[in-house]
Amino acid sequence: DVVNNICDDEDIKAVSFVGSNIAGMHIYSRASAKGKRVQSNMGAKNHAIILPDADRDATLNALIAAGFGAAGQRCMALSTAVFVGGSEPWEDELVKRASSLVVNSGMASDADLGPVISKQAKERICKLIQSGADNGARVLLDGRDIVVPNFENGNFVGPTLLADVKSEMECYK
Repeated sequence: DVVNNICDDEDIKAVSFVGSNIAGMHIYSRASAKGKRVQSNMGAKNHAIILPDADRDATLNALIAAGFGAAGQRCMALSTAVFVGGSEPWEDELVKRASSLVVNSGMASDADLGPVISKQAKERICKLIQSGADNGARVLLDGRDIVVPNFENGNFVGPTLLADVKSEMECYK
């Protein structure tokens, strides 16, 4: 109801949405039918382009925060980093910083990463990591086998970093 009210409101002239394909198609159809300008970014991969002269510390902090905040599940999470000139000079420090993130219950005050939304989400993520590895991506950091004390059966995936990913790989799509 709220979405439809926004799409139908005559005082709202434009709508911007980031999220699932189903919701995006509904919003686009409904709002554009009312003559609104609509931007609907559905199921997209968010990219960061890192130039060779980027401030190293600020860039590393931004990549870790954008990629791993909310266990990487928010709609604006960074899923792809493109390093102009190659990722190799950045890899060791990215692995070091990502490895230092605390994976714990989402209610724990020290948690940097909580569980993913469901068992199915965990399985999907693990399959994508494996698919990337099987197709030539280098797994710099593998969070598939993480065990969180007191939550041994939880839906946790630790920080994971892949390199040499190609656009035709399932883990990229």
